[in-house]
Amino acid sequence: MAFARESIKGSIPALLTPMRGGKVDEAAFRKLISWQIAEGSHGLVPCGTTGESPTLSHEEHRRVVEICVEEANGRVPVIAGAGSNSTAEAISLVQHAKKVGADAVLCATGYYNKPSQEGLYRHYAALAEAVDIPILLYNIPGRAIVDISVETMGRLAKIANIIGVKDATANLARPIRERAACGRNWRLLSGEDATTLGYMVQGGHGFISVTANVAPKLCAEFQNACLQGAWERALQLQERLMPLHDALFVEPSPAPVKYAGSLLGLCTDEVRLPLVAATESARAVIRAALAAAGIKH
Repeated sequence: MAFARESIKGSIPALLTPMRGGKVDEAAFRKLISWQIAEGSHGLVPCGTTGESPTLSHEEHRRVVEICVEEANGRVPVIAGAGSNSTAEAISLVQHAKKVGADAVLCATGYYNKPSQEGLYRHYAALAEAVDIPILLYNIPGRAIVDISVETMGRLAKIANIIGVKDATANLARPIRERAACGRNWRLLSGEDATTLGYMVQGGHGFISVTANVAPKLCAEFQNACLQGAWERALQLQERLMPLHDALFVEPSPAPVKYAGSLLGLCTDEVRLPLVAATESARAVIRAALAAAGIKH
């Protein structure tokens, strides 16, 4: 890959996908990417859950990944969302990510069809065999129902191009257990902004963050402090960010972060059904949280 495994670290926004009039707003997406890099983000994830991947067509999904790779232009790693609960469909998305130059892929577990641990192992093993690209597991039982066990991760870590996990379990016992099962080279990325400080203390390498969409500089400073072992500084920054972490999930994501983005001129607040735009009560919470974090809007 263009970037070493160790380059996948720090503050990596799970990029929202700007919409306008029902279509992907490509110009706004390019501006968002360049701003993220200028503000210090260490990597980018297009087409994750925050990017509304469930309601992007396959054509839109591929185009969003292409734009992100083009606009990043080798400045930071691009980790393309490429998950599906159909293994064949996931392979197709991973193949496309590899073809257009993504540095790695992020692949969710089999949501809705609830595979067993053996099914999960075979799913990820099939992806790794089909495409020679670094793969991050995406463990998010809150949305996918299934949880990748530590033991299954230990098995998957033996496959050379399965390199780590985005952990959205909020289980702070996981990182140390996974380090023991998967080895010190296993990339540990938090997928849960509110618990990420505790995750980093226990060996995490970074986070794939919703909040970083609208507070990239603060999130990058927070991650830099963590990676330097400057825990007092990291705590101060997390305390400043915590109201925003909470506010961006006051209603189903990404409606809150898109409203916050609209206040900053990054995008409209448009989301696709079955999601709906943030309510007035949520908007008041979001504005207050942005103010508390010192983010002008």
